[in-house]
Amino acid sequence: MSTFTEPAPTATALLLLGRGSDPQSEKGVDCPGELPPASDPNLVERATAAKKALGDRLFVLGHHYQRDEVIQFADVTGDSFKLAQQAAARPNAEFIVFCGVHFMAESADILTTDDQAVVLPDLAAGCSMADMAARQQVDECWDTLTDIGISDDVVPVTYMNSSADIKAFVGKHGGLVCTSSNAKRALDWAYQQGRKVLFLPDQHLGRNTAVLQLGFDLADCVTYNPHKPQGGLSAQELQDAKMILWRGHCSVHGRFTLDSVNDMRRRVPDVNILVHPECTHEVVNAADHVGSTEYIIKKLQAAPAGSSWAIGTELNLVRRLAHQHPDKQVMFLDKTICYCSTMNRIDLPHLVWSLEELVAGRVPNKISVDSDTSHHAKVALDRMLALP
Repeated sequence: MSTFTEPAPTATALLLLGRGSDPQSEKGVDCPGELPPASDPNLVERATAAKKALGDRLFVLGHHYQRDEVIQFADVTGDSFKLAQQAAARPNAEFIVFCGVHFMAESADILTTDDQAVVLPDLAAGCSMADMAARQQVDECWDTLTDIGISDDVVPVTYMNSSADIKAFVGKHGGLVCTSSNAKRALDWAYQQGRKVLFLPDQHLGRNTAVLQLGFDLADCVTYNPHKPQGGLSAQELQDAKMILWRGHCSVHGRFTLDSVNDMRRRVPDVNILVHPECTHEVVNAADHVGSTEYIIKKLQAAPAGSSWAIGTELNLVRRLAHQHPDKQVMFLDKTICYCSTMNRIDLPHLVWSLEELVAGRVPNKISVDSDTSHHAKVALDRMLALP
């Protein structure tokens, strides 16, 4: 059973991605995927000047999946919830610039004060997984569960990677938020409140936690498809299920396959396969180690020199880990180079624009969650924070 690196890309991919220009190639790091430099060579200087001008009024958050050109200007790096907590811990910062995606900036707005402005450098930086669960769809699902007489037994749990609307739904219906680190604790709590869980929006995290950590059978889990009547399930299937999984997934982690794992083991016999629990069940089951983004980072830090690691998570992070650990062979688990397309929308030009707008006295791309949604979403978040 499981833990998480990268295979060699095709010659065409190497050419397109500028492998030959990767300075890490000289160190033996086999993790290609160099992004092209920013078009304006003065952007670093401009970002530095804008940050200095704003001083303590500014706090920049950088998610682990962000480009290095952006991460260099982050005051704190981390996963989505850690960053939202860090924002809440800086009440004197007038501007929170969140280099991540939309749902993360929403969480920061929920947890910070009304006097603080949360800025997302590019409003197009969304999350395909979060978008797979719309509030109207979830309301319709709950109506279905009510119609067949089981909603009173169901506790909704939503992954952090969900919109403020979905967090608010969960808060209103007695549920809570979870992260990939505390999903087991969240589900233990939920099953103390009811007999069933509706897990939103990532089916893979829900299934992997239920089967590998709670000891459920795969048959205890059903997948609810919001695009089909009654989720594509019979009333009996919904009544018998212990875990009702929303049909959502991460477009990056869903790319890793069992063939990727087997191919890597054939080519690197002593490799350690380390994957994120958003990967499919068969990939997680075949891995050596499984854990959250923070877990992956700490696992590499503790790994012995000379060890080989194939990591199944977003490429910006894998490349950064490869650069930070030149004494280890760090590889991307899939042959196809794949960045998170929406996370990568936050680039240096967008960051510089945001900072210079703030210097000029204008607040661009402010993320504001309405008070009712914010209240109920915070209820769900606070339940998570109260977990033992």
